[in-house]
Formats: sequence, structure tokens, C-alpha cells
Amino acid sequence: MRYRTLGGTGIEVSAYCLGTMMFQAVGNPDHDDCVRIIHAALDQGINFVDTADMYGQGESEEIVGRALQGRRDDVVLATKVHFTMGEGRNRGGNSRRWIIKAVEDSLRRLNTDWIDLYQSHRPDPQTDIEETLSVLSDLMHQGKVRAFGCSTFPAEEIVEAHQVSERRGLERFRTEQPPYSILARGIEAALLPVSQRYGMDVLVWSPLAFGFLTGRYRKNQPVDLASGRPTIRPELFDPTNAENAAKLDAVEKLVELADSIGCTLPQLAVAFTVAHPAVTSAIIGPRTMQQLEDLLKGAGLTLDDATLDRIDEIVPPGTNLFNPHAASLPRSLTDTALRRRPLTDRAAA
Repeated sequence: MRYRTLGGTGIEVSAYCLGTMMFQAVGNPDHDDCVRIIHAALDQGINFVDTADMYGQGESEEIVGRALQGRRDDVVLATKVHFTMGEGRNRGGNSRRWIIKAVEDSLRRLNTDWIDLYQSHRPDPQTDIEETLSVLSDLMHQGKVRAFGCSTFPAEEIVEAHQVSERRGLERFRTEQPPYSILARGIEAALLPVSQRYGMDVLVWSPLAFGFLTGRYRKNQPVDLASGRPTIRPELFDPTNAENAAKLDAVEKLVELADSIGCTLPQLAVAFTVAHPAVTSAIIGPRTMQQLEDLLKGAGLTLDDATLDRIDEIVPPGTNLFNPHAASLPRSLTDTALRRRPLTDRAAA
């Protein structure tokens, strides 16, 4: 396993990061098995583990905390804050009030005194970025957090955050965690260059494109919409949808490419992401030990220029063949109220 320095912090992390979103009731509910998977990843050289408070409403953090007992000093531990936890108001977002509460809850569940990388899981349009940067800086100064970053932030909000940090003398975002895969390459146009310009390292999630790059979903084969990921977002898997048909066409070409170089489609997909100079680590999120082992077999895979050129032909650089993660789009696109004047004010005369 290769190691790379995290966002100028001096912290070395493995090029594969173990994502733990599947370690919970809706993924792998067997806590003992999840602990075994985490230990196996660490034994194979992965020293970077990523979780979030909202994964199973804290269940994933508890599993990770249990797995790292006796091994905490050897692991770079990352978690996140933003999404609503529990019932009632003011139990989510990026406010000082919530982050101070949330970090203590995460530390307790993780059974640790510090978090190596604490990430704002999404932008919060209701909270000034200065408020968020200020409290995260305080947590660093208190020693509860070693560094902090953001996840699924648009490029323009990253720029704003760095400007605020410099103007107000606050600590800055060191990392960004966006979705990135062969089928979702839109971040290559702006987000990755902006991250490089500000010295931020990129930790990519969903390198298997919501399961489309696992080889499980193929052209002209039935899709079970009643189990697995299709139950979460069935519209993304309905083969009668033209956009989904385009994804499946690309998958067929990528399967042929993987076969031609002697690897599996998932191995090709993850190797593609870590080949980009802006990407420090790819987050792999296995649900089973077999999935972990299959992905680790591809850790040494080097994609030559001819292979990357062929991928560029299948899905051109900087384009999204699909993007299942609406949160990765700016609110200027996802919030219709920001794109439409009030009904009474839309006419020119």
C-alpha cells in the first residue's frame, strides 16, 4: 500500500481509505464481522478509516471505535458532521451550537480522545462559513481535532472558505471529499483544479458509481429493484430510462477494457480514481470480507496511458454520464426557488 501526505498536514495516509458506511443495520448488521473486516484492512496496510455520525445514526462510529481499541495510534481516523441526528430542531447542520455537541458525541462513540480529520459532510446554506470555520478552528486548538476538511462542497464554496480563513485568521479546510468515478467525472473541470490550487487533498467517495461499476448491473439483464441499492434510488437503475441505458452501454465497454488488461471492473474503477494527481485516497466501502479482498487485489494495478485514453473515449474527461448525488450539485441548480422569480414577477412587462 502506498502512502501520501494529507493536505500539507504531514499526516501520511494510505491510497485506499476504508469507508464504513456499510457497517450498520442497512448494510452489514453483524458487528463482529464488521470488526473483522476493519482489522483485515488494517493488516493489509490501510491506515485510513472514514466514517460519519449519520451512518446508522452513530452505529458505524460505535463499530469503528470498538475495532480500533488497541490500534488507535496506528490509524488516521476521519468522521463527519452535518446531517440531522435524532428528533427535534438544531440537531444538524454546521452551526457552532451543533458542532460542539456533535463532536463530543462522535468522540464518545469512537471511544477516542481525538479525531484526525473532522469533515463538514455537506455545505450548510443556513450557516455563515465563518461560523463553521471558527468552531472547527477552536476544536483544533483544543486538541480534539487534528485537521478538518469538507465533503461534497462546490468549487466556489471552497474558494469562499479559503478567503474567509485568510481574512479572519482561521484554520482552513485541508481536504475535500467528493463523489468521483469513471461515470461521474464532472469534478475534473473545476473542483479538482481548485483543490490543487489551495493545497487541499481530495478523498473520493463512490468510486464504484453507486454500484454500476461493480459489474452487478449489465445491459439486457434484469434488474431487481426490490433489493440492494435499487431500493434506495430505483430511478437510477430502471433500464427503461435513457440515462440508465447510457450508463449500461458504458459499463459494457469498461468490462471489455478490464478483461483486456486482466483485472476486474471494480479494480479498474478504483485504480482510475487514484491515478489523478489531485486524488490522495479513494474510499472503498466493502460490505463483506470478500468485497474487501477483491478490491485489495487491485491495489497494485497501474493503468497505462493507453488504458486511460480508452476510458477517456468511453466517458470524456470532465463529464458526468450520470450523477446520483444531488447534494454534490450547487443549490443554484437543485433549489428551484433560486432559479425562478416569484410567479408575479416573471414577466418582462
